[in-house]
Amino acid sequence: MADVKDIFACTQCGYCCQGETTVSLNKDDQERMVAELGLSEDEVRQKYWRVTGNVVQMKIVDGHCIFYDNGCTVHSGRPWRCAQWPLHPSMLEDLNNYKTIRESCPGISRDVSYKEFCRILKEIMDAEGTVHC
Repeated sequence: MADVKDIFACTQCGYCCQGETTVSLNKDDQERMVAELGLSEDEVRQKYWRVTGNVVQMKIVDGHCIFYDNGCTVHSGRPWRCAQWPLHPSMLEDLNNYKTIRESCPGISRDVSYKEFCRILKEIMDAEGTVHC
């Protein structure tokens, strides 16, 4: 059985945590984050989240995610989208997308070919029931 460690190991470099946008948090993400931080939901909401209507996102500070400080300070409680990045299904369909993501992410293994990377990622996604693009 393929393992994500065969193709990726997060270095917490923070490249994917930069920018003026952030990911939306579903209810499971919110609950996981609250538990990880050991604060009340109201405290987390006020200190760390940007809430617009029904959309909850992590705040951005100085051009990066509020939880990035020389590594993810909420790594165990991070949103599912952060946990899945950079292993995006589009990498299976587009060599150029794979190359672009790989160039920006030091955690992607340089020891496997694109063909082998895709085989392993597809096997992982199939086992998890992940929908392919």
